[in-house]
Amino acid sequence: MIHVEVIYALKERQQTVGLDVEEGCTVRQAVERSGLLAEHPEIDLAKSKLGIWNKLAKPDAVLRDRDRVEIYRPLIADPKEVRKQRAAEGKAMKKGGGEAE
Repeated sequence: MIHVEVIYALKERQQTVGLDVEEGCTVRQAVERSGLLAEHPEIDLAKSKLGIWNKLAKPDAVLRDRDRVEIYRPLIADPKEVRKQRAAEGKAMKKGGGEAE
């Protein structure tokens, strides 16, 4: 048996579930056994990205002892688009952050 944690970060808090699973357990199996899918119906394993210690992982990746499985929420805004908007707003301002004339 190995010990792993499954983490789901909500907007206001992080939920952690510790599990003892057999060797050879996959990321998907650990998430399913954690009970988080029943508690949070918004998690869709077909669409949600999963990771092990801050690195994306495939659902069929085999876990090792003390791995931390993470269920990532979808992004609300595209980071590239947000940067473009900020850059466009910055061009409208003159140097020093004051309003353009």
